[in-house]
Amino acid sequence: MLVCRDNVPVPPRPGPAGGEVEQWVKTMDGKGLRVTGDALAGEPEAAAVRVRDEQLQVTEGAFLDTSGALLGFDVLECQDLAEAIQVAAAHPLAKRCVLEIRPVATD
Repeated sequence: MLVCRDNVPVPPRPGPAGGEVEQWVKTMDGKGLRVTGDALAGEPEAAAVRVRDEQLQVTEGAFLDTSGALLGFDVLECQDLAEAIQVAAAHPLAKRCVLEIRPVATD
């Protein structure tokens, strides 16, 4: 599950979401639905890495040119997409961010 800033304006909510997120983490960990996760450092600390024609290319800053920047991630272990959607909907940041769910590729 990717936690992304939403490019659709959302009215600000009072106070930080930290305590709510910590409670969500504790709840999902207790249910065995969350494997790991964390917030990511800001875009200025990112680097894009490519190898082209055997040459290393490193670009400082975030690679994705989008207002929906990646803020964090959680690895979930759910029975199916429906359960993953329920877990994501319970995340406090679902009210002001976009949570994108992607299964791990099996091929």
